[in-house]
Amino acid sequence: MTELKIQHLLTLSHLLSKGAKYNYVTITTSSLGKNIHKSQQAASKHLLELEENKFITRIINGRNLSVKITSKGFSEMVKLSSVLQKSLDSSPSHIDLKGTLVSGMGEGAYYMGLKGYTKQFQSKIGYIPFPGTLNVRLDQKIHQESIKQFETLNGIKIKSFSDGKRTYGWVKCFSAKLNNSINCQLIILERTHHDDSVIELISKVCLRKNAKLKDGSKVSIKIEINS
Repeated sequence: MTELKIQHLLTLSHLLSKGAKYNYVTITTSSLGKNIHKSQQAASKHLLELEENKFITRIINGRNLSVKITSKGFSEMVKLSSVLQKSLDSSPSHIDLKGTLVSGMGEGAYYMGLKGYTKQFQSKIGYIPFPGTLNVRLDQKIHQESIKQFETLNGIKIKSFSDGKRTYGWVKCFSAKLNNSINCQLIILERTHHDDSVIELISKVCLRKNAKLKDGSKVSIKIEINS
C-alpha cells in the first residue's frame, strides 16, 4: 500500500476523533469495525496495513490494543483535507442548463397574476413578474436529471394559499440568468402539468420579447445555488 485508500482514511478519521494524534488510544477491532461500517476482520486488516506503512503505531498488551497516529499519518490527513477544502471552495455554485423555447398552455399569466402570489413575489423576490412564464424544454438527459435536484434545494419559498374556493400550491424561486444577459427566476411548482423535461422562468420583463426569442429558439440558463 503506497497510497491511503478510503478504508484507511475512515480508520484514521475515527482514530483522530478518539484523540490518537497525541495519545495512544485503546480500541478493539470489533468497535472500530462498527464505527467505520466494516467487519472486524476488515478493521484488523486496515490497522495492519496502516502500521506497515508507518501511518500508525500499535502497542499490544495482552488483549489490549492501543493505537496512535504517526506524524506521517497526520501529515497525509492534513494534505488530503487541504485538497478537499480547496475543491469544495472552488466548486461552481451554479447549474447550467440548455434547452429549446416552447409554447406553454397559457396558464402562467393567470397564476402569476393572483394576489396570493403577487404580494409574496413583491416582498420576497422584489418584483411582480410579467404575466406569464417562459417555457423551456430541456432536450438533453443530463439537463433533465440536473433539474430534479431543485426539488430538495432551498429556494425562495412562495407559500401556498387559498382563496376560499381552491388551494394554490407553493412555488420555489431560484435566481437565474437567461442567455447570460437577462435576470430571471427559475420556478419550481408544487403542482404542474409539465414533466421534468420542461422548466418555467419568470422575470419582471417579457423574456420572450426582451431576448428576441420565438418557439424553437435555443437558450441557456445559469441558475445560482445558495448553499
